Amino acid sequence: MEDLKWCPSSWKLRPAAQIVDYPDQQHLQRVLTKINALPPLVTPAEIERLRFQLAAVQRNEAFLLHAGDCAESFDACTQQNISAKIGLILSFSLILIWGGRLPVVRIGRIAGQYAKPRSNRTEIIDSREVLSFRGDNVNGLDPNDRTPDPERLLSAYFHSTATLNYVRGLLTSGFASLHHPRDWSLSHVRSPALRNEFEKITQGLSDVLDFSHTIGADSGRENVPFDQGGGRGVLGEVDFYTSHEGLMLDWEQAMTREVDIIESGSSPKEKGFYNTSAHFLWIGDRTRQLDGAHVEYFRGIRNPIGIKVGPSLENAELIRLLQIVNPNKESGRVTLITRYGAGKIGDHLAGHIEAVKSSRHPVAWVCDPMHGNTLTSSSGFKTRNFGTIISELTSCISIHAACGSRLGGVSLEFTGELNDEGFSVTECLGGSMELSEEQLGLRYQSFCDPRLNFEQSLDVAFLISNYFKEERLGDKGENNIYAALGGRKIVS
Repeated sequence: MEDLKWCPSSWKLRPAAQIVDYPDQQHLQRVLTKINALPPLVTPAEIERLRFQLAAVQRNEAFLLHAGDCAESFDACTQQNISAKIGLILSFSLILIWGGRLPVVRIGRIAGQYAKPRSNRTEIIDSREVLSFRGDNVNGLDPNDRTPDPERLLSAYFHSTATLNYVRGLLTSGFASLHHPRDWSLSHVRSPALRNEFEKITQGLSDVLDFSHTIGADSGRENVPFDQGGGRGVLGEVDFYTSHEGLMLDWEQAMTREVDIIESGSSPKEKGFYNTSAHFLWIGDRTRQLDGAHVEYFRGIRNPIGIKVGPSLENAELIRLLQIVNPNKESGRVTLITRYGAGKIGDHLAGHIEAVKSSRHPVAWVCDPMHGNTLTSSSGFKTRNFGTIISELTSCISIHAACGSRLGGVSLEFTGELNDEGFSVTECLGGSMELSEEQLGLRYQSFCDPRLNFEQSLDVAFLISNYFKEERLGDKGENNIYAALGGRKIVS
């Protein structure tokens, strides 16, 4: 299969899953030609930098945080939403760094995560069959706006550009400074025991920051606000990368550019193809067919890629997939994002780990505890139970340890969005705020999958941080945070 000579359009010679049927193909081609002529959203140098950092994740020298919305919407491209999302990612990563004493590689599901795969081509709404909603870059959520419109691809480009421009502006103007910490309020934590555990961590973080300031670990210019001439310094500047599922292959092809490979020292320089719509792209569970169009496209780009690994993926199929997309076993190239479900992870993860170890393929192992644990509440809301989410996450950590492996990251769907009164969304059950099923309807805002809110996201951050701190200090005692947050007892 991989003997086919690769080019950005060679995927068209393969069977394609999840392809959108545009009624006006000429209109589509005009839009794609326009997109192909527009500037890249990200640079090859940034992409190579991420590959280098993901190689560190593979060597257990860094931890990957991959987080954001299930699917972005054009309407959510606002200052408030973007700031809240980036702020939550920064807060989460700071907590992880404190516990693990490892650098955190931050990849957001942002600035391009507009498309969504669907199990069925159509759906029934008000007794009428309509095309399924495929995301804002394809068609509208309104049942009367379901015809795929190529102009939405162009709109997606400019919304991604606006989002990325604002993110870059935030991160280069002091937004990430540790001298402006996020809201560490624990007023939402109902359990006194859990609040006590969280207070230990936040107090430790505060002490470290105060100590760094006292001994002069920061420069004098950092004490001056950025907008008054202050510098960013090492405590105020972070790397941040964008990602999306590589679902819309027409779009991905249009954003692919052939340039000199940045790391190449050969003369003349070797050429490579970079997808310049995002730093990191992943193949979904529905599109990883070995002879399919998506695998064919992904095998030829220089970007680091993710592969969703679920319970239906056989061990031999996984190794064959790695051989296709990374035949030279290059470091930093492949991240495996496991998403089994809390009830199935024990049946599949160990086998996948052992198969990959035997193949000697370098990979980063990342846990997605969200997608295998979705349910429908009695009130009709699509939701997830926090206790089940952290059960899969902690099971993943334990199974890796038992196999002589190590979890290298986490992939979460979360949001820092607040309403006008300052309240978080209510889409997932449980957590330290003990969100009940009756409360789901209060601020349920997702048009796709349910997301962890601000408080629940920090619950996960504290849980992982505490685990790595105990591991680092050799403490194998009971994880009080896990029990307090409603995690199920793991049977070894």
